[in-house]
Amino acid sequence: MKIRIHREGIKTLSGIGIILVLLNLLTYIGLGPGFLFYLVLFLSLLIICFVGWFFRKPERPLPTSGSTVIAPADGTIISVDELFVGEFFEDYRTRVSIFMSSNNVHINWIPLSGFVRYQRYNPGRHLFARHPKSSDRNERSTVIIEDSKGKQIMMRQIAGIMARRVITYPPPGKTVLQGEELGFIKFGSRVDLFLPRGTKVLVKPGDKTVGRITEVAEWH
Repeated sequence: MKIRIHREGIKTLSGIGIILVLLNLLTYIGLGPGFLFYLVLFLSLLIICFVGWFFRKPERPLPTSGSTVIAPADGTIISVDELFVGEFFEDYRTRVSIFMSSNNVHINWIPLSGFVRYQRYNPGRHLFARHPKSSDRNERSTVIIEDSKGKQIMMRQIAGIMARRVITYPPPGKTVLQGEELGFIKFGSRVDLFLPRGTKVLVKPGDKTVGRITEVAEWH
């Protein structure tokens, strides 16, 4: 499987690369080709490999069925519950929460075709992403997608302890297709899906998800 570097990682890798090259150059000039120089060089390569792995972009097939909600992210299902949503809906919804560790791909995908009815970024705290209150207290971006029949699904990108930037691409009013990129969360995070009550959920806590592939819920 071919893996590329995501566009969000190019600038980050370039900046880190320049800093590490300068650090290694100064170490070589100051200390010569000794143990400390090779140690700094080794650690620099490890950092580049880690950041490159974090920003990887694997090739995955587009979903073929529009009758299910696909996983918007790689990770682990940490909860499936019902709660009152105070943003946009003002009613109870079924929430499916996916925790993304630093080892997961951090691209987020569109879970359902439709158009973006609502999109809002909220600054906030950086609680551990598994914390129950992180969904409405942490830095986050909320997107609501409406299908051709007027049925709506909410997706919330949530920053964690390490994450310091939540990126969402499609603006309100844009037509989106299931499996397209929705955005990116840098360094550790969580994604919540809010489904209409009564939706048949196909996953349970502890299940692993593969973004763009795993079916999370039935839709039609």
